Amino acid sequence: MSTDGVVIERLSGPDDLTGVLEVESESFTNPWTREMYEWELTNRDICRVYVVRTPAHGVAGFCAFWLVFDEIHINNIAMRPACRGVGLGTRLLQHIFTEGRAMGATRATLEVRASNVGARRLYERLGFAVAGLRRRYYTNPEEDALILWHEQI
Repeated sequence: MSTDGVVIERLSGPDDLTGVLEVESESFTNPWTREMYEWELTNRDICRVYVVRTPAHGVAGFCAFWLVFDEIHINNIAMRPACRGVGLGTRLLQHIFTEGRAMGATRATLEVRASNVGARRLYERLGFAVAGLRRRYYTNPEEDALILWHEQI
């Protein structure tokens, strides 16, 4: 545990998954369902979900990713709106990079809405760069996704 009470650890059970789903619904217009996460978690060798805990929130945010050979594929990352802009996303991603390196990962990728300026700034500050575009990748509303890569985590 850090001196400020923030803890980052692997998802530990149904209560954590409920917290992840709450963050999903607060963060995305087309959130993943419990069934989607449960399916993901059936293959824990590839799929990992880490949660950020604060004194005020059992699950303040999360990151779900796949480890594919030497790559981290970030599927979803989000913070509760009340927990944004205070460095938790940076801490979470740095933790994911550390965990990924320990598992043999050397790089990371994710998609982000082209209009999500706040998230793009965070990712770019941490070393991600735009490598491509997926047209109409997102729905509700329809929007392009930028494909970002971090080549040396």
